[in-house]
Amino acid sequence: MMNFRQKIARETGISAEKVPASYQILGDVMLLKFGCSEVEKKKIADTILQLYPYVKTVCETKGVSGELRQPFVRKLAGNGTETVHKENGIFYKLDAAKLMFSKGNHLERQRLLGEVKKNEVVVDMFAGIGYFSLPIAKHVKKMYAIEKNPISFGYLEENISSNKLQNVEAMNADCRDVQMQGVADRIIMGYFPHTEKFLPFALKILKPHGIVHFHNAYREDELWKKPEEQLKVLGDFRLLSKRKVKSIAPRRWHAVMDVQVAN
Repeated sequence: MMNFRQKIARETGISAEKVPASYQILGDVMLLKFGCSEVEKKKIADTILQLYPYVKTVCETKGVSGELRQPFVRKLAGNGTETVHKENGIFYKLDAAKLMFSKGNHLERQRLLGEVKKNEVVVDMFAGIGYFSLPIAKHVKKMYAIEKNPISFGYLEENISSNKLQNVEAMNADCRDVQMQGVADRIIMGYFPHTEKFLPFALKILKPHGIVHFHNAYREDELWKKPEEQLKVLGDFRLLSKRKVKSIAPRRWHAVMDVQVAN
């Protein structure tokens, strides 16, 4: 059986080496990274629409940048880039050309569902469109979802409504400016890089003995000493778990550490 790359190469006559080896699908939008000419990109995109009827739009992606993690995405063929993506029974509406959605984090999102408790108050300091907030809200007492980006926040509010969640309070704000103190049993810091600069603000929001899920980006040789040093701003803490979430570049990792603050 031919794989994706082989099928596209056969239909287009473009050498397989020039066809993207992998892709990401969000709803009915396919995102690919290319290494070929503009003419070849367009031919590949048009062929994808013919071969895969569940794909309505094909886009080129070139990574993300800035504090708001904005993607570089360009439509090559098809319809618009607004779509609805379903994962773990949750519907996420988003514009794939304006907002990032990392499917590589799906195991982490699923793992947290087994960690949270039904009587907990959880604060998501970087909620986005609700990547972590929405599925977790179904399993906890109260969820505070904080998001700075007004575009993300608009979709967050839509997604809270469409998923019929009554216990989520969404705030369009920088988490460093939110006036909450000692309210969270658990804090999700699902953002990188430089997440460490937000730790003092997490500490203010956290209840005594609360849990922090601290995400950040590290070189291979920085694990796990550097994140442990960064977490010392929380005071005494107990390490609950640590793991690599996904590779983000050669010898560079998106990692997460779960810690419980001692005081």
